[in-house]
Amino acid sequence: MRLIDDLFDMGSGYVLDFSDRTFAGFFDTELGVDIDRPCYRAEGTSKAKRLRFFLKVSDAPTRVRTLRALWEYREAIRRRRRQEERIPNAEKEFGLLSARIGGSGSGSTASSVPHTHIAAPAAAELRKKLIEVSHLLPQQRGYAYERFLKDLFDAHGLAGRASFRLAGEQIDGSFELAGETYLLEAKWQGPPVGAADLRSFNAKVEDKAAWSRGLFVSNTGFSEDGLAAFGRGKRVVCMDGLDFTDMLEKDLPFSEVMAKKVRHAAESGQLFVRVRDLFP
Repeated sequence: MRLIDDLFDMGSGYVLDFSDRTFAGFFDTELGVDIDRPCYRAEGTSKAKRLRFFLKVSDAPTRVRTLRALWEYREAIRRRRRQEERIPNAEKEFGLLSARIGGSGSGSTASSVPHTHIAAPAAAELRKKLIEVSHLLPQQRGYAYERFLKDLFDAHGLAGRASFRLAGEQIDGSFELAGETYLLEAKWQGPPVGAADLRSFNAKVEDKAAWSRGLFVSNTGFSEDGLAAFGRGKRVVCMDGLDFTDMLEKDLPFSEVMAKKVRHAAESGQLFVRVRDLFP
């Protein structure tokens, strides 16, 4: 808690540069929480005391999401104001703290999740389902592919969610990994995905909470020109049909595949690298 106080300037009852109004707006927008409710004032009414109490009574995933949302806001302020980091090893210390809260002993995010191998019968069933999707009529494949992906996420303990609609948009599903919520875009057929589809999905991701990430799955892959035009530095990583085939045939845990893809994207800026290149 002392580290949290230092990182978010909470020594005098404040939290970063929030006013009471913007603090409430931040919690509502990023977390869907009414931080002004009386239950969060049990240990005091200042923003810092309400935040400390909220962290105390929340579950581990909510704590991690809250702190990461605050961290991203903090870093955005610091970049905009061109402020030097005043806390030694702040990013590393924050990563270690997030990992400990999330139940891991490592400061990494995706790479800190236990890489669970699913049982052989379950893996065989998933391979069978993937083959069955390819034999369906074109109008049936899209929904069947989404169901296959949800089954795959559930088999790896990632709390998969089926497709759902929000105002004006369709989300093909979601799952949780390393304290992050990933939104899913899944396409079975058609030409390789280009920049327009990638930009459209990225806009959906960026319109959500600060901790949201995206996985774009295209069975037919991605065009080189599209990936180049889409650019780098996004919150989206990509997988194609061959990736899933290789992953299931090699009995690779999905969390490990995602960890390597996310790390590769962070280090190189490339959002798509084949599983067979990551696991030669």
